[in-house]
Amino acid sequence: MELSTLWIILIAVLYIGFFILEGFDFGVGILLPFLGKDDTRRRAIINTIGPHWDGNEVWLLTAGGATFAAFPHWYATFFSGFYLPLFLLLVGLILRGVAFEYRSKDQNPRWRSLWDGCIFVGSLVPALLLGVAFANIARGVPIDASMTYTGGFFNLLNPYALLSGVTAVLVFTLHGAIFLSLKTSEHLATHAKAVVRRLWLPAIVLLAALAIATFFATDILEGLGILLAALPIVTLLVAGYFIRRQRLGWAFGMTCATIGLTLVTFFAGLYPRVMVSSLDPAFSLTVQNASSSPYTLQVMTIVALTLVPVVLLYQGWSYWIFRQRVKNDPKTLTY
Repeated sequence: MELSTLWIILIAVLYIGFFILEGFDFGVGILLPFLGKDDTRRRAIINTIGPHWDGNEVWLLTAGGATFAAFPHWYATFFSGFYLPLFLLLVGLILRGVAFEYRSKDQNPRWRSLWDGCIFVGSLVPALLLGVAFANIARGVPIDASMTYTGGFFNLLNPYALLSGVTAVLVFTLHGAIFLSLKTSEHLATHAKAVVRRLWLPAIVLLAALAIATFFATDILEGLGILLAALPIVTLLVAGYFIRRQRLGWAFGMTCATIGLTLVTFFAGLYPRVMVSSLDPAFSLTVQNASSSPYTLQVMTIVALTLVPVVLLYQGWSYWIFRQRVKNDPKTLTY
């Protein structure tokens, strides 16, 4: 296997990890104003992701860093062409991170309400923009022969990309609601379960609509890609079965699989390309013409094989340590 292919697989794994882990983070943040009817409940909701949200974001930073080092031409085209959406994504993530740290600094209800609103916006906007960005990569954007993006911001706001963004928001919200039902207790868990039951049907409808739209709007669902695209829908259907049976741990596993398989479909259908040119297929960026030198990839591979297992072990340990349910008790809440 060529090292460039190995690195696109590693980058795909990093994005899968980010979307699964940060997906329920985003979902919890989006649900905060709806399930957090009082300050105690809002603190309990935030405490479910308090120990994890910053570690989950590391997956995105690592994916961006790996893209920069392994595929500099892809990084340059993507980050320059998608500059405004990525800037708004970064602002949302910063706003959310600051809100987690500052909301507990003052007990004034207005102060906390302000930061709670920032958590909501900082969760909703990145989830929407990530769906829009990945849909545009698959659909194709105007890239010329010099690997330069020649379109504007509004090129990215096409119906297919917006459908992808809305679907991402809804699936992440369902994912977060299931997570809350597993991590909270008493009335809060009961309300989270009710939200799960309400969100599942719209989520499966939108995901199916996105799969159909992807078939017509892109070329990534050809041959085996059609089968791959069906798998996320199947896993979300199975999640609905477990939801009805009140086996939410299995349902959470199925939403993890849904998100992961969606990313697998994306990268598998795109390969060997990393960005599609809508001007001319010959202008598309591939793992060959966008990659770094073989020596650079060799050095990065050694570093990755050394450090990635350590990161995985540490993050697994943190989830194990904070595995208990969060009780709706003001004396035990920190945020």
